[in-house]
Amino acid sequence: MKRLARFLLAFVVLVALAGAIKWWQDGDRIAHAQTLGWYQLPRDATNVLPDPSATDDAIVAVLAAPTYGWRGYFAVHPWIVYRRAGENTYTRYEVIGWSRTNVVRRNHARADSQWYGATPRILAFERGQDADSMIADIEQAIASYPYNNTYRSYPGPNSNTFLAHIGREVPALDLDLPPTAIGKDYRPFSSPVGIAPSGSGVQASLKGLLGVIASPREGIELNLLGLGVGLDFNCPALRLPFIGRLGVDGTISSTGCNGDLLGTNQDAQGQRTEDDSATLL
Repeated sequence: MKRLARFLLAFVVLVALAGAIKWWQDGDRIAHAQTLGWYQLPRDATNVLPDPSATDDAIVAVLAAPTYGWRGYFAVHPWIVYRRAGENTYTRYEVIGWSRTNVVRRNHARADSQWYGATPRILAFERGQDADSMIADIEQAIASYPYNNTYRSYPGPNSNTFLAHIGREVPALDLDLPPTAIGKDYRPFSSPVGIAPSGSGVQASLKGLLGVIASPREGIELNLLGLGVGLDFNCPALRLPFIGRLGVDGTISSTGCNGDLLGTNQDAQGQRTEDDSATLL
């Protein structure tokens, strides 16, 4: 009992620390957004993705931004975009839980637009032949999503459940959804054990309320009531609710290997200044 009590105390302390960091990091933006109301918040393009008309390469990317309102403290909204070689536009897919029976939306917004005032961050990026070869698998995964007529913001299935499904079906995407992707751990009672959302390792979860991930991509992550706490060994960091990752070097980010991902996107853009690059961190 003492060990359990100590574990729960450590869990609560880590969650409280992450919550304080998130409030310090993003509290002003969230409060301002709530004051304005969702209908006044910008949905402008952010240019974090390459201009599709400026390259012939195929591109696949997963982006995520904090959800609107107070939920932005806890969770992100993700989406996937792709373009085949030679196409002039991106195709965007995501799950949105309002206004339609089929919650899977195609081209609801621009590929890299703000999500109601929040700038997206890139969670996965591929270009060239590797991207081109996975687009058919991505489309097949989208078509096979089992909850296209069901949406629950908590604990799922929701937009993060959708991206977790694609990650499992297309392991070449190498997708590492952060702990703030609440809903990624949703699994029905009929299938509590399976592949982790990255497409590697294993996950056990009861409806996204209690579970664990052990994977070379995500590391070790415990989920308790939708709050994920763990260790990332791939790019050493604590995996925490509210903020995503707290690196051993003190960096705070919802992305995985910040340096590697940033370098990939710099190559994709062709040219990017140091100040522009900071928007991904």
